Amino acid sequence: MKLVAPLSAFGRADLAVAGGKGANLGELVRSGFPVPDGFVVTTHAYELGAQGRGAHAELPADLRQAITDAYAALGGGPVAVRSSATAEDLPGAAFAGQQDTYLNVAGEPALLDAVRRCWGSLWTERAVAYRARLGIDDADVRIAVVVQRMVEAEVAGVLFTANPVTGDRTQLVIDASSGLGEAVVSGLVTPDHYVLDAHGHLTFTPGRREVVVRSAPGGGVIRENGSGEPGGRLPDAVVAELGRLGRQVAAHFGRPQDIEWAYAGGRLHLLQARPMTALPPPPVGRLNPFRRRLATVLMEYLPERPYPIDMSTWVPHGPAGLMRNVLGSFGVRRAFDDFLQEEDGVVYRLVPPSPKPAPKVLIAPFLVLAKAMRYDPARWTEDRRFRDYLAKVEELRSRDLSAMPWGELLRVPRQALALVAPVADLRVDYLPGTGLALLRLLVAVRLLGRRKLFADLLHGARTRTTDTNQALERLAEVAGRTGALESEPPPAGSTKTVETEPPAEFARALAAFLDEYGHRETASPILVTPPTWGDAPEVVLGLVKVLSGSTPEQDRPARGDALERLLAHPWLRSEGRRALVTRWVEAARAGVAFREDSHFFFTMPQPVLRRALLELGRRLRDAGVLATPEDVFHLRMEELEEIRDVAALSGAHAERLRELVARRALKREELSGVRLIDPAAIFPPSVTGDALLTGAPAGGGTATGPVKVITKPAEFGRLAAGDVLVCPYTNPSWTPLFQHAAAVVVDTGGAASHAAIVAREYGIPAVMGTGSGTSTLKDGQLVTVHGDTGTVTGAS
Repeated sequence: MKLVAPLSAFGRADLAVAGGKGANLGELVRSGFPVPDGFVVTTHAYELGAQGRGAHAELPADLRQAITDAYAALGGGPVAVRSSATAEDLPGAAFAGQQDTYLNVAGEPALLDAVRRCWGSLWTERAVAYRARLGIDDADVRIAVVVQRMVEAEVAGVLFTANPVTGDRTQLVIDASSGLGEAVVSGLVTPDHYVLDAHGHLTFTPGRREVVVRSAPGGGVIRENGSGEPGGRLPDAVVAELGRLGRQVAAHFGRPQDIEWAYAGGRLHLLQARPMTALPPPPVGRLNPFRRRLATVLMEYLPERPYPIDMSTWVPHGPAGLMRNVLGSFGVRRAFDDFLQEEDGVVYRLVPPSPKPAPKVLIAPFLVLAKAMRYDPARWTEDRRFRDYLAKVEELRSRDLSAMPWGELLRVPRQALALVAPVADLRVDYLPGTGLALLRLLVAVRLLGRRKLFADLLHGARTRTTDTNQALERLAEVAGRTGALESEPPPAGSTKTVETEPPAEFARALAAFLDEYGHRETASPILVTPPTWGDAPEVVLGLVKVLSGSTPEQDRPARGDALERLLAHPWLRSEGRRALVTRWVEAARAGVAFREDSHFFFTMPQPVLRRALLELGRRLRDAGVLATPEDVFHLRMEELEEIRDVAALSGAHAERLRELVARRALKREELSGVRLIDPAAIFPPSVTGDALLTGAPAGGGTATGPVKVITKPAEFGRLAAGDVLVCPYTNPSWTPLFQHAAAVVVDTGGAASHAAIVAREYGIPAVMGTGSGTSTLKDGQLVTVHGDTGTVTGAS
């Protein structure tokens, strides 16, 4: 059991002994990189000498001797003493600044004291809180200490082997300043900033050198006031050498690196190397119009980062898989293949797909025409496949998952996924009729010079979305009449609301509503992990709160009948022409209803799938494998299916699953503030006059009101009548809000998106695809939404 050993004795496999920093530095030393000589006081020494969590415990004599012997072999003199925790190498756990570093430590007593202080830094309030936030068990963490010969840097700083702002992996970014790198790392200075691209092109922005950190005589460091003026830049040859070393280190570790470096006596030294964390995905580059259209849809569908269980269940088999199958049936390949890329088992990037035509696309027009003539969207619910599908869904919903043995329960997710295939076939058969009906009507209104009536003509069809909204209105009426949402006043001296049972009439109405519509998604139709309305009835209660106490029909603007206005055209005076155009309008409406309703029914197996996964998670929690049932979302379906019997889960297998969950949870935490794709790539920013925002015009007219930013369904109850609803995305769950909003502004989506269609139905202005509405606009800000031009301006 080694207590102290040279850096060269360690590599990446020695994390448990040398900690993350020590293992990485040892790897660099062994690979010939210019790393200052040093040694590691191992985690075995920590276990022997820390004696609890204190920083002042007396080190055992043999450990003191081992440290001082290694110090003497190093040549004595000033050294840098750095903490090296075992958790530092975990994805998502950078631990930057969490444990202590001591520079210019001189002499044996000072060195031994610095080692003890490094150990103690593992238990500071800051470090303990950081581990708690990441879900890292204190009992699983140990700490080593790296001791290296001190480099008296003339210039030092940090090198990122990818651009930390844009995610561009072809660029290296260097921050530098005079003296020790502590000034740059601690943010004490505005550093010189270098950006080096793959072709050697260099961009330089001078810093100000407000502070210079230098070694103090006798040990420690001092801070000197800098000039506050730009200093001399690094020679181009040094920058080029830094770039070469950085690329080699990144290639060696197989991922972008955050490297601390120092330049002294004409030589470069690498002081630390760790994986870059929270790095944005690489830019997707310029998108053609078709890829941008696909990206618009996918961004609206992905308000949350998918979990591994999403990627192995509902993403490939749900609506995204359905769209892939539909397009594939008409000769378009790779329309929704590999659009989500993973790193360390976690989705980190959305790449808009590039569909490719197959030979079958040549006969696609004939296939479309044949299916349009055979399959009438107005009659799709009479199709035997649809009736069989409903019966199978109902049978699956009726099963008692909690009573199933493990093996039977494990088969339920695949059974739920298998149910959706017939609906995909129905879409393949009936969408051609929908498309041709819409195209026929669009051509007709253009020829008649009534193009602006097209969107209004599509309204009036009964859909499951309109049924849902009307049912919500009735539920809100019951809530208002029975006082279901009124809270009992708190007792004297208390600030807490007293929870009361809802009135029986409202409870029955809510249960009936959830039985009919509870499978509707709250966040995304292509993910299984977000709760449905049935899983999160508080979302429904939020909508009821918004709707109760008003008459929705009175809130909507008066609108003339679009069909009557069209039929008043001079060319449509004959009864035959009027009847023909009326049939065309009804066919187009039936097509719109098919698109809406097939989605409604298509998602019915999703709640069963989610409940089965959570039941599997509950049993794994009870077996001590998972901390919570929801941790099952960090596993893939294939990994669950490898568990033949949860009761007989072996120690090694259970530990492997726990480690997978921990690593993926940490990686997800690391990426929590990172977007899957830069919105500017899909919605290029453009400024028009005095506009605060620009986007796609999606609902005509102009409206003024105070902004209300709603980022998730749990916030629905915050919307008040007359507010301008500003949100990141929408889906059918959001549509009841539209009847109270003065206007709608959405980060994602386009003129054909769900939000745009519903906004036009309610006659309110809408601006889609702003990219940054939720971050640019603030609650209470008075704005005017121009639905015809796609702009949002400040209200005077």
